Amino acid sequence: MIHLTALSITYAGASRPAISCPDLTIDEGELVLLVGPTGSGKTTLLRCLNGLVPHFSGGTLAGRVLIDGRDTRDHRPRDLAELVGFVGQDPLSGFVTESVEEEIAYGMETLAVGQTAMRRRVEEVLDLMGLADLRTRPLRELSGGQQQRVAVAAVLASGPRTLVLDEPTSALDPVSAEDVLASLDRLVHDLGVTVVLAEHRLERTIHHADSVILVEAGRATEPLAPSDAMQRALSVPPVVELGRELGWSPLPLSIRDARRHATDLRRTLPDRPQPPVPGGEATIRVKRLYVRRSARPVLHEIDLAVAGGRVTALMGRNGSGKSTLLGVLCGLVRSHSGSVDVCGLDPRTSRPRDLIGVVGMVPQDAGSLLYSDSVEAECRSADRDFDATPGTAAGILSSLAALDPTRHPRDLSEGQRMLLALSVILAGDPKVLLLDEPTRGLDYGAKRRLADLLRARAARGVTVLMATHDVEIAAEVADDVLLLADGDVIGAGPAREILCDSPSFAPQVAKVMHPRSYLTVHDVLAARDAR
Repeated sequence: MIHLTALSITYAGASRPAISCPDLTIDEGELVLLVGPTGSGKTTLLRCLNGLVPHFSGGTLAGRVLIDGRDTRDHRPRDLAELVGFVGQDPLSGFVTESVEEEIAYGMETLAVGQTAMRRRVEEVLDLMGLADLRTRPLRELSGGQQQRVAVAAVLASGPRTLVLDEPTSALDPVSAEDVLASLDRLVHDLGVTVVLAEHRLERTIHHADSVILVEAGRATEPLAPSDAMQRALSVPPVVELGRELGWSPLPLSIRDARRHATDLRRTLPDRPQPPVPGGEATIRVKRLYVRRSARPVLHEIDLAVAGGRVTALMGRNGSGKSTLLGVLCGLVRSHSGSVDVCGLDPRTSRPRDLIGVVGMVPQDAGSLLYSDSVEAECRSADRDFDATPGTAAGILSSLAALDPTRHPRDLSEGQRMLLALSVILAGDPKVLLLDEPTRGLDYGAKRRLADLLRARAARGVTVLMATHDVEIAAEVADDVLLLADGDVIGAGPAREILCDSPSFAPQVAKVMHPRSYLTVHDVLAARDAR
């Protein structure tokens, strides 16, 4: 189905190829996973498979890419549309209609699918992706995760023989992510669809893969068996890391396999109590906060308090109100009743200049904060805007990622843009840091560096409130967890208590060690060494 021959892509002005890979073939009905660090070239490789590279993004293509016999050098993306469906990292940028149902139907209209077949496919895909109750909703009013599901649904409805997906679960809650992956699994096994996807959250995807292509510094391997790939990979999910550290063989790829290995470990290790973490007084206080959008309630008179000097993870299903709450706290979203206090200010009525140095917000679309034509210019501009010492933003960025200072922000990966935007905001040294899905597009190493930075900021007294579906980063760095469901607060407390007790939001190690309350690989290794 897919044949790559001596492929390499080199962008203008680059000293080396953005991606190069050996001759390889991906057969029909295979689910192939691309694994590699942030910015390693995975997205470029994916975009080669439907001709976006080089026809849209430019660059010099050497070698050949054949999709069902069609050479992408001679066929533009529109010529391959009935063969290859592509879903990028930013679904909103690819939408062309106004509502969910219209967007799902649009691709079929361009392919001249008949009305009867179109209606049937729309209904099937709405059910398959859990979108039936959102069919008439405006796309721009959906949460990031809901938008991502619509983007996948719109591609599925067109019926391509190959699906190419770039971080398809990055903005999805754990249950929705598993539903999407299960749907892809059925397409592969029941209909023979070929799926090629890049995903950093390997804990969700590795056990679904038939083969894995490792990508490192612009070089890709041949397809490997998942177990072989995890032996070689630099970025691995927690169960694999635990297996490596404890010498388990064969290396576990799933919770089930890891639990079998961990039987004796669970029996011999003690339960782990929640360690006390000192925190300051509440710096965020919300009382009876009510918000509606288009006459639809989003937050239902909620009460909450967030302490300073702590990292709090804000979690819940897609559309539960997390982004709306963050928007209210930084003054971007209007509320309809209730009170909000952030460090003594009401962000809904405060002037933006009064909030500088008090509240810093990094939204899901980190690129919306970036306006300059290079990484270096963004950092210099941030230092000037916040009256910070020259080099402040660049210094923060260097602790998170090594980026070429001359690159344009739009040429960065999704994760790299997020890290740049975070560095820009932190140059202002805000007392309250609000983050909306900060680990989108980040590999495990980058997430560890982010966790170290957030811990350091909290230790200095900063309040960190992080909306996330990434249960592993929550387990790694959060002191407390707030759970939202349909606009209501349904849980609040220490991270270990909330996460270990949740079947949906428990991290991998917690599931492996249940009923012992361990959250991370470090927790387990420390307890083993102490024993």
